[in-house]
Amino acid sequence: MKIALMDSGIGLLAAAAAVRRRRPDADLVLSSDPDGMPWGPRTPEDLTGRALAVARAAAEHRPDALIVACNTATVHALDAVRAELEPDIPVIGTVPAIKPAAASGGRVAIWATPATTGSPYQRGLIRDFATGARVTEVPCPGLADAVEAADDAAVTAAVAAAAALTPADVTDVVLGCTHYELTESPIRAAL
Repeated sequence: MKIALMDSGIGLLAAAAAVRRRRPDADLVLSSDPDGMPWGPRTPEDLTGRALAVARAAAEHRPDALIVACNTATVHALDAVRAELEPDIPVIGTVPAIKPAAASGGRVAIWATPATTGSPYQRGLIRDFATGARVTEVPCPGLADAVEAADDAAVTAAVAAAAALTPADVTDVVLGCTHYELTESPIRAAL
């Protein structure tokens, strides 16, 4: 089986590692947009155009499935990517894990890019899957940029800013950007 994954930049590595753990037998195709990363600060129209270009590049390798390994691209471009590639290539989106985080009924914070935070798509996920949980959306401007640049000081500053917006009684934090998984230690320390 050949599985393609697409994202703007190195957030793709965290998603690929997760797929590799679940499907060690799969051949992985990684498709990214190094000139346009990260996608979080882009307009929905620009992001959709870039996501379609990256999806087309992945599709040239004839994968059995394509994973849009970017929450922001899923929120804004999933329908366009599916319209272009399906039914020939099944397209799987990646969205903030609201449903499992809200299952306990606790207080949930969703850390995501500004483009994902407050989007109609994310608000729909909260409405549909967070029944009984209190949810706070936390925009994290600059965090994906800092991860891409390997700028530890900027990562620390962006994480601190997001932590300041996170309610103290939060029981679960959803990382709504694949880049953020690469900063797990600073996030845990800040919270």
